Amino acid sequence: MIESKLFRWSSRCSPLLIALALGAPVAAAEEGPLDTLQMHGFLSQALVITDRNDFFGPSSSGSGSLQYTEIGANASLRPHQDFLVAAQVLSRRAGGDGSDARPVLDYGVIDYQLHSSQERTLGLQAGRFKNPFGFYNQTRDVAFTRPSILLPQSIYFDRTRSLGLSADGGSVYAEERLASGTLRVKAGVGRPTTRGLEDQLFSAGMGVNVDGSTSYIGQILYEHGNGHFTAALSAADVNLDLSSRFGNGELNFQPWILSLQYDQENWALTGEYAIRNVSLSGDIRQSDTTGESWYVQYTRRFHPDWQWLVRYDSLVTDRSDRSGSAYQAQGLGPSHTRFADDITMGLQWRVTPRVLLAAEYHHIDGTGWLPLQDNSDPSETKRRWNMVLFQLSLRF
Repeated sequence: MIESKLFRWSSRCSPLLIALALGAPVAAAEEGPLDTLQMHGFLSQALVITDRNDFFGPSSSGSGSLQYTEIGANASLRPHQDFLVAAQVLSRRAGGDGSDARPVLDYGVIDYQLHSSQERTLGLQAGRFKNPFGFYNQTRDVAFTRPSILLPQSIYFDRTRSLGLSADGGSVYAEERLASGTLRVKAGVGRPTTRGLEDQLFSAGMGVNVDGSTSYIGQILYEHGNGHFTAALSAADVNLDLSSRFGNGELNFQPWILSLQYDQENWALTGEYAIRNVSLSGDIRQSDTTGESWYVQYTRRFHPDWQWLVRYDSLVTDRSDRSGSAYQAQGLGPSHTRFADDITMGLQWRVTPRVLLAAEYHHIDGTGWLPLQDNSDPSETKRRWNMVLFQLSLRF
């Protein structure tokens, strides 16, 4: 398997993590099943400080919030040369009351390799698999694989993270090694995980329960030559069943994401563009909107252990009401909750192969991706705000 240039500054990552992300099992040597056992872990702790609004805890009061913590452990075992069993348990707190920090299964798959040769690979995965979504979704849990502390929120929503992260079902993957580059395809069907979505999609007073229904996702990715250029197209059809004392309903989410990256070893230019249709039907609410998201990101490694980043990230919830003025006129909430433009500057220092320090600054116009659990009353939020984050990350 050719290691993607998307992971070029994370080459010390777990082989298991990279293999799962690219949809290919780790190569097996002539050894017994127990000899193939691999175990890895990671821990990240961040300090979040904002001047207005709250993000991942009471970040706008006192000295900031320490309520952004990620702790994970993964293991893999190859009982047979064609089978890989892999799982990861994750404890993650991102604001809230701390109840979401309970360890849960992040992914857990049985991977069967149908065919493997120098030209192509074909395999199946069953269980809780990571969704092939954009460039970063499949490895977003590990800070060492992210270009910044926060991924572009217009594409990789932390507010509704569980919805896009994984699904319970099955997937198929294929890799074709061409003369000009490598083509990778992955598609899956299953029920999306919905942990914590109730508090992020609807106000607490509505008492809405959210359950995943049969959904579909797929991605085709092409890496040219040795990875100087990479392009991907991701699409999904996500379905949720809603129930409350007001009645039942359904939510359908259909994103299309175009991802492009040009890489020149010490610097990279990355951009992603998404169109998202979200429709609500049933007794709870009726709506049908099409949103738009995009970002452009420049990263520069100016030393083997240092990297800086600058990014512009834009989100519009409804393309027919970009300013949110019609939304506010209907009495549904402030106009600035319908968009967000974020200018980000970041710095990373790999102190050792197992220790990463990072810092970044965000200047945001709008609150379109602000977590609802930290800001229960949108009318009290401010349109323009600033955020500074510091993070320490370890892996073992």
